[in-house]
Amino acid sequence: MTKAIRVSEPGGPEKMKLVDITLDEPAPGHVKVRHTAIGVNFIDTYHRSGLYPIPYPSGIGLEAAGVVTALGDGVTHLKIGDRVAYGSGPLGAYSEEQNTFAARVAKIPDGVTDEEAACLMMKGMTVRYLFKGTYKVKAGETILFHAAAGGVGLIACQWAKDLGVTLIGTVSTEEKAELAKANGCAHVINYSHEDIATRVKEITDGKGVPVVYDGVGKDTFIASLDCLQPRGLLASFGNASGPVTDVDLGILATKGSLYVTRPTMIHYTMTQEDFDETAADVFDAVARGAIKANINQRYPLSQAARAHEDLAARKTTGASILLPGS
Repeated sequence: MTKAIRVSEPGGPEKMKLVDITLDEPAPGHVKVRHTAIGVNFIDTYHRSGLYPIPYPSGIGLEAAGVVTALGDGVTHLKIGDRVAYGSGPLGAYSEEQNTFAARVAKIPDGVTDEEAACLMMKGMTVRYLFKGTYKVKAGETILFHAAAGGVGLIACQWAKDLGVTLIGTVSTEEKAELAKANGCAHVINYSHEDIATRVKEITDGKGVPVVYDGVGKDTFIASLDCLQPRGLLASFGNASGPVTDVDLGILATKGSLYVTRPTMIHYTMTQEDFDETAADVFDAVARGAIKANINQRYPLSQAARAHEDLAARKTTGASILLPGS
């Protein structure tokens, strides 16, 4: 038996229950991983709440690190005892053990801890595909990144600085502003008392930015468009404040022939080559000190509900992880 969080129906954090389950041996092309650390991500709250529908009852969580304990038929690139991490499911990472796709598992290199890997497979790979796939940032450019003190945001601040990019970040408190600055954010906008678009235009001498990376969604959609240069790109990659709906496409014309995309990591890591290259790039950035995980919240697996409550209330900074067996 292994302990795992299960959700029987969509709803609030209280719908997540810690139960005992029986885990089968891994199917062909899969591996069994004993978890040492588990990543907590906003997408987990979408699955739990029903914003992103899943078949219930269900496991939850897409990201974790640990040790390979069993191999399915056909798996040759991994061995029992390997330290590994994954960040794209299947659902069920909130558990002591999980069977997962061998092709979506990356070996953790020396110099990267299990805890770092557990929250960088999704967050780090997200920043990587945003910066090097969705819109390829270039040294000398100025960009806007919302929620700069969050788990993804802090990695973006660090990686942008490493790439020679000036990052403008939005935050909700002065404490978060200081954290973002400490991680390489060049300009911070506190949207609790500053207008985002006005400040972006001031910082850029009226030009705006070529790209806005927006994981907030509904609350920042219009402000994000107002920050863009003509023919600029809004990469709306998350819905922390709710999904963007009922959009009149004509607004893109009136605001400068703008582009909008709704990217997801799965479409940027569809091939084995893309996945391996993305994971290797993230781990390389960690190993050479360009980015760090900023794990600021640790919860026992049994307190997954509290982790979701804190995340939704924007009480967290940096990354949060769950620890099995605690």
